[in-house]
Amino acid sequence: MPRFMGFVRMEEGIGAPPQALFEAMDIHIREQAAMGHFLDGGGLFGSEDAVNFVVRKGETTRVDGPYAEAKEVVGGWAIMHYDTLEEAVAGQHEFAELHAKYWPEVSMVATLRQISEGPEPPGAADA
Repeated sequence: MPRFMGFVRMEEGIGAPPQALFEAMDIHIREQAAMGHFLDGGGLFGSEDAVNFVVRKGETTRVDGPYAEAKEVVGGWAIMHYDTLEEAVAGQHEFAELHAKYWPEVSMVATLRQISEGPEPPGAADA
């Protein structure tokens, strides 16, 4: 069962998305869930309360937000199931298009990555 993670990176502090995007996303997510594609997901609050643990040279350091050096932050995530990579890519493209249509002022990156189910990279068993 190939699972994928989609996440959105965008500039922080640009304001809330328009209500029309929320409404379109609600419809999109309901449709994707009904087809068995959308498993879980949500938006994230800003980085002002974020906590990072940085590991360097065997030492762990806690670094609390906000992070002035961050130009983009992860603003939302989704766990999805698709039978093929091509279907997953098409689904993520449709998701990105909703942002382009309903929030054209935003600059964002919608990333799709396959979730590892074990030590082998995707497609290794097919080789």
